[in-house]
Amino acid sequence: MYLKTVSETEATGQIAEIYSRSAAERGFVMAATRCWTVRPDVLPVYDAFLDTIRGKFSLGGRAWRLITFVAAKEVPSTYCSHVYSKALLADLGSKEAVLALQRDFRHAGLSNKEVAMLAYAEQIARDASKIGEADIDVLRRAGFSDVEISDIALCASFRCFVSRYFDAVGAGPEAVFIDADREFSTAMTIGKSVERA
Repeated sequence: MYLKTVSETEATGQIAEIYSRSAAERGFVMAATRCWTVRPDVLPVYDAFLDTIRGKFSLGGRAWRLITFVAAKEVPSTYCSHVYSKALLADLGSKEAVLALQRDFRHAGLSNKEVAMLAYAEQIARDASKIGEADIDVLRRAGFSDVEISDIALCASFRCFVSRYFDAVGAGPEAVFIDADREFSTAMTIGKSVERA
């Protein structure tokens, strides 16, 4: 981390509560959480916003992870690619499937509906100014409601914002997220390089 953040021993109030929940969930407090405490007032707002958009995400956890992974590639975010590649292993069943997703989600064995969802997410991350009503019509024909389309846009846009912030302040992937398989780890290192633990 390039900037001074609130340590676990210094944390009080809402920050201590958020740190405690994070440590209980993962066994440690991620840099992705700590980095917001350079401005201590921001972490509770960030945490509440993330809880809201992810907690009420209309498309389920698998879609959240797929969208995040595809958006992270476009940013490009090494941190989020490593974290979400690990999360997607259970969804997709193998490292080969995750690598296929990263290479080209259009030919990774996903449903047509998921491909349409990810094409929209990819364009948001690349250049949302190019999106028009015809793109929304494609999603509606694929079976997405307006709420679901909004959720895809929220998820992809949120990832662009947070991934760029993580890189800007020096938050990087913890050792637990860096796969021991060098080929897999190298494939997920799409932006900043990482130090192997």
